[in-house]
Amino acid sequence: MNKNVIDTDLSGKVAVVTGAGGVLCSDLAKTLARAGAKVALLNRSTDAIERFAAEINAEGGVAKAYRCNVLEKDTCMSVAEQVLKDLGPCDILVNGAGGNNPKAQTDKEYYEPGDIDADTQSFFDLSEEGVNAVFSLNFIGTLLPTQAFARQMLGRSGCNIINVSSMNAFTPLTKIPAYSGAKAAVSNFTQWLAVHFSKEGIRVNAIAPGFFSTKQNAKLLFNEDGSPTARTGKILAATPMGRFGEPKELEGALLFLVNNEAAGFITGVVLPIDGGFQAYSGV
Repeated sequence: MNKNVIDTDLSGKVAVVTGAGGVLCSDLAKTLARAGAKVALLNRSTDAIERFAAEINAEGGVAKAYRCNVLEKDTCMSVAEQVLKDLGPCDILVNGAGGNNPKAQTDKEYYEPGDIDADTQSFFDLSEEGVNAVFSLNFIGTLLPTQAFARQMLGRSGCNIINVSSMNAFTPLTKIPAYSGAKAAVSNFTQWLAVHFSKEGIRVNAIAPGFFSTKQNAKLLFNEDGSPTARTGKILAATPMGRFGEPKELEGALLFLVNNEAAGFITGVVLPIDGGFQAYSGV
């Protein structure tokens, strides 16, 4: 097994990661496994997570893949029962499922006269269906798995919930009002859960990634010929470190927050991991 970036021993713990079929969350699942946790990888489709689980097992870890639609409470409850039977009660829940929808974003950053009637997707063309889908996936997709797995944490010390928010929860990005608003809801929910479960000894925190180059956002950041888009130029100009993040750079934050000795008095925080994006005023 590869050595982790910080010394967090999760031996004997069970970790559940939703959205584990994605680039970032699959890396988080592997990080938890390398720290000694038995990991349940949850995703709506199983092709990717079965491969990731096999990679973890090949490294000497313990992992199983589970098909789970985080928008279906009955499914979440059923999967939670199966994880309990297979691996044991959940100690760590990483709510990583989320995403955007093209029907919930505008083509332009600023409204210009005539856009309402032009052949462009303006604010007035945002789809109710698309906006609902974004809020459901990000917020309800955090709520329901928490309801399913947090009940396994009750009465047991040292359990953790880690939500995946975004730096656009602090300041909304142009073009993506629904996604920005949904992630702001995740951050707010993180604080609410931290207070609600504080007497049970369950710590609840969130990580807020900045811009990471993944398959999901490749078309937004790069042209078909591989050259950076204009938006990429703006992003990097507003990121003091001048580059995109790499998935491995989320690992230390995760391992710190679930370390009950190093972070035992930390709950309700949303930790930006963004190369300084959130701190930069632009001047």
